[in-house]
Amino acid sequence: MGAAGAMAMGSLLSPALGSASDVIEPPPLDYLAANKDSPAGFYTPEVQTPYRDVTGYNNFYEFGTDKTDPEKYASKLVTDPWSVSIEGEVDKPGTYTLEDILKPHDLEERIYRLRCVEAWSMVVPWIGFPLGDLLKRFGVGSKAKYVAFETLYRPNEMRGQRSRFGTIDWPYVEGLRLDEAMHPLTILAVGVYGKTMPKQNGAPIRLIVPWKYGFKSIKSIVKIRLTDRKPATSWNKTAPSEYGFYSNVNPAVSHPRWSQASERRLPNSLFKPNRIETLPFNGYAEQVASLYTGLDLKRNF
Repeated sequence: MGAAGAMAMGSLLSPALGSASDVIEPPPLDYLAANKDSPAGFYTPEVQTPYRDVTGYNNFYEFGTDKTDPEKYASKLVTDPWSVSIEGEVDKPGTYTLEDILKPHDLEERIYRLRCVEAWSMVVPWIGFPLGDLLKRFGVGSKAKYVAFETLYRPNEMRGQRSRFGTIDWPYVEGLRLDEAMHPLTILAVGVYGKTMPKQNGAPIRLIVPWKYGFKSIKSIVKIRLTDRKPATSWNKTAPSEYGFYSNVNPAVSHPRWSQASERRLPNSLFKPNRIETLPFNGYAEQVASLYTGLDLKRNF
């Protein structure tokens, strides 16, 4: 979900998805559920997008450019065993198994709005833990100013990486400022709807940054690097005039090819477009606007 490209506005309506009986659902997780008493921003009472839409309507270009491609082709992805390399300006660099990454952390639910740069949105109950807790655990170096992320590169399992007609220079990379990464709303997610993360949604571990456009929430992470330099990011490299480094949700700044003032909330249809107004920072301004005090958000989009 969330990545955009040449076909960004090609699909205006969510496709007809198979029944839930067609899908083998992942196993459940143990976690602390979110509710109205959760810290500000961790929960929204808005209607949650159905599981079938969350898992069947995605942008994950490693598997193809159609919204249904990830669900069709991600089954080939091998996620066990899995390891993540922690590099750069950290006290404890190394390559750690997924079990090592997860073991000390209690999982919790975050019910977040997800806003794609293509002007569609969902409400998703993610399961994960704060990225900041992981970074603190491995020791943030004094020179660190940014955090860079990298997705798995495995063309034999990710058919989109084999395409000769793709626009992305693989592997997919993303980045955040250190203060963005340390913000309590920023999480590493390993599940959704109480279940282990489906492969098409970024298994086994992905980033969630709810106030930014969805393509910032990089999937299937294999590398986290702390650095003193602003890292390159895939969509900014591909089309710098369309996709900025920050990519905060901003209804006042249109994409060059469409407005960002409103969005289609999934599920929707031709007769029920379910179009709603887009909120600054995707509705998380109270929690994150102070991160950008003095920054021109139109120039630094």
